[in-house]
Order: sequence, then structure tokens, then C-alpha cells
Amino acid sequence: MSKILTVDDSRTMRQMVAFTLSDAGHDVDEAENFDAACVLAGQHHYDLVISDINMPGKNGIELVKALRALPNTRFTPILMLTTESQSALRDEGKRAGASGWIVKPFEPAKLLEIIDKVLHR
Repeated sequence: MSKILTVDDSRTMRQMVAFTLSDAGHDVDEAENFDAACVLAGQHHYDLVISDINMPGKNGIELVKALRALPNTRFTPILMLTTESQSALRDEGKRAGASGWIVKPFEPAKLLEIIDKVLHR
């Protein structure tokens, strides 16, 4: 189906997201932080990026800004999957270029439904 990059400092969360997406037929790469995500985004084409906000070092909003500056991810949909639900932070993410916001914990079926909408399937 689609090639998706998931970014989260929590190995457990990355594995849960990757399992959900892989089980639905998606090809998934995992990154544990900003730097690893930028390296992968520079090497591969992704149909979608899913990122946490809170990570050590540079956070998810900084990642969105960095990805929007790269030619191959400038228009790639980016979903934030986070425990953060404040509207001010959500607005900041939107201004940075985030395509959508999902609050953890997530239901696998709902995540897949949102991904289908974002990817226009």
C-alpha cells in the first residue's frame, strides 16, 4: 500500500504503530528521534509521516518544520500522534505544516481510518 515513516522515542509506541500499519499492508520505517527521521526522510520517499511531539532533543513540531524544508517531504502528509491535546500546541503544529492530530492512546481502527482519509483512499 503506502510507505510510512513513524517517529517516536518510545520503542513500544513505535512497535504498536508499526504493527497496526504493517498488519494493514503498509510498508513502515521507524525512527526514534528527529535526527534519525531526517536521515530516513532524506533517503526514502514516504507517502505519510506519523510523529510524536515530545521527544528528547528536537521535538515533533521542529521535525515538521524540517521535513517541510526538504524537497521530497515538502508536501508529504504529516500526522502528529501525541498525548498533547492543548489547542495552542495543535495550532502551532498546524502552522508548522502538520496535516492532522491524533491523541494517544489511539484505537488501531481509528488510526487506519484517518490514514485512509489523509491518503485519499
